Amino acid sequence: MNENLTALLPELALLGAAVLGLLTGCWLPRRRQWIVAVLAAVACAAGLTATAVTLATGREQTVFSGAFAVDTATGVGRLAVLTALPLVIGMSVETVRNHPRETEYWVLLLLSGAGTLALTGADDLLMLFAAYLLASLPAYALAAFAKDARGTEAALKYYLMGALLGTVMLGGTALLYGAGHTTHYRALATALPLAPYGLVAVGLIGVLAGLLFKAGAVPAHFWVPDVTEGAPVPVAAYVTTLPKIGALIAGYRLLHQALPGSGVNWPLLLAVVAALTMSLGNLAAFFQTSVTRLLAYSTISQVGYLLMALAVATRSGLAQKGLLFYLLAYAVTNLGAFAVVAALPRARALTDYRGLAARRPGLAAVLVVCLLGLVGTPPTGVFLGKLEIFSAAVDGGFTWLAVLAVANTVASLFYYLRWLGPLFATAGAAPAAAHAVRGRTAAATACTAAALSLALGIGGSAVLTLAGGPLLP
Repeated sequence: MNENLTALLPELALLGAAVLGLLTGCWLPRRRQWIVAVLAAVACAAGLTATAVTLATGREQTVFSGAFAVDTATGVGRLAVLTALPLVIGMSVETVRNHPRETEYWVLLLLSGAGTLALTGADDLLMLFAAYLLASLPAYALAAFAKDARGTEAALKYYLMGALLGTVMLGGTALLYGAGHTTHYRALATALPLAPYGLVAVGLIGVLAGLLFKAGAVPAHFWVPDVTEGAPVPVAAYVTTLPKIGALIAGYRLLHQALPGSGVNWPLLLAVVAALTMSLGNLAAFFQTSVTRLLAYSTISQVGYLLMALAVATRSGLAQKGLLFYLLAYAVTNLGAFAVVAALPRARALTDYRGLAARRPGLAAVLVVCLLGLVGTPPTGVFLGKLEIFSAAVDGGFTWLAVLAVANTVASLFYYLRWLGPLFATAGAAPAAAHAVRGRTAAATACTAAALSLALGIGGSAVLTLAGGPLLP
């Protein structure tokens, strides 16, 4: 049995920083708890360094009885999570500075981030469920961090849906184990084609239910708008971005490795879910006046596009690199938009951004880049990601889904322009107080995220080549 702990250095860095940060925070005075945030950032940097070394050397392996795979999908997933997590830390600084529970905030972020990393490499059903719990439980606490009425209600909805669908996921795991007499993906790939069709189908739907909840896809999307509006903005940015990375990579690995020959028509199921998710997200976003709720429905629609890659996981060679690149580009672009909202805490309605280009041209430029990036406008990274995934859908025999995705992309321009239009209006501009920047860190985070989105769009060919590497057989 391979028990190489060095293969898990990124995950261990986050977990170690969480434990050390919790112990350190017990002794730090309130005004010095920022040290734990620095520790969290250092852990992310260490994880990124270990990931870069692994990707450069190509040391692909499975560890701990094959429960965790270190391959291309794990590496790019780590890259996305460990790039996005410091951005969340950056936009959180002003929100939690000198807060009585500042240390707990950073620790919860690290623990949930470690769970997300575990999802990306899970190669066993039990490992998958354990990672689901580790990614979920700290996030429930983060959603209620403000301890106000809206945050508490949002966290309760988030927790109840997570508990329900987590139970369904555990039931699905039990059914797949009963069908295949194993929890390891590659062993399931051999056993499930011989198992009863109904048992496999119901078990797969149960496991996918938990992953769709983490991703915020239909029909497990109901928590997304409430949590995005009720939680602190950095927490909303986190729960609508990072869990998607882990859930979608985990779903792709499960379908690609464990169910390629099961006989269950899961490609059509996921194609229908993708179509419903992107369409509902876009239609619901059309008439939103709150910027956080608009971003919430925007994230739902983005999941619809990403699910297209899962629908053709075994049908197209473009699916994997399209999914991995899109996740990386989406993470930095979405976090850039949320960072602007975090930097302008008094601007919560679309009308509050009226005249922003005149007063805060830098933040207005970032918002233009990020919102047009979410549409899929070149030269941002999301454009390349959408192009790859749409091509994969056509290559995998779902041309109708690609056509629907293009129509949804064009339609999404409407509600993003409803936000962008007022930026350049001068008549009836919002009060100057609405454009007051809370702090420099959130604004700097927004600029960094926008720059990364553009960099991925301009120099994305290298990342696409990297993302096209094989999964472990």
